[in-house]
Amino acid sequence: MATTEEIQRRVEEADSARSVRRSAAAQQIGELAQRRAALVEQLDDIERELGDVLVAAQDVIDVNELAQFTDVPADDLTRLLERRKAASTKRKKSSAGTQNHTSRKPSGTRTLSAGHASTLPEAPIPRNGTADAPAPVTAAVT
Repeated sequence: MATTEEIQRRVEEADSARSVRRSAAAQQIGELAQRRAALVEQLDDIERELGDVLVAAQDVIDVNELAQFTDVPADDLTRLLERRKAASTKRKKSSAGTQNHTSRKPSGTRTLSAGHASTLPEAPIPRNGTADAPAPVTAAVT
């Protein structure tokens, strides 16, 4: 039969090997998650830039022609164009408002179908219980 010290040594040995594997797994996941976040940010920048070019070029070439010339599916181009127009409209509406939005809660985060994180602003909370505060507007993002 093993002594108390021998049992403790065996447990520590088993825990040590497991701890090394757990640490290695956590480090690898952390590194990969950082790389993924950087790539998602790059992809968001590229999609924003594509949308900007599509908006700017609308007066000289339409989505179907671009799809034909570039072999990029028209549905993808349309999605990028609509996303950019929606973002532009949101910016215009939010900059046209005169309310002070410093009392807003932090934006929520949701995951898109492609695994990208996107922040959606929460509706402002009416101050002092005013009844004339606008109703919150929600929109589905696809």
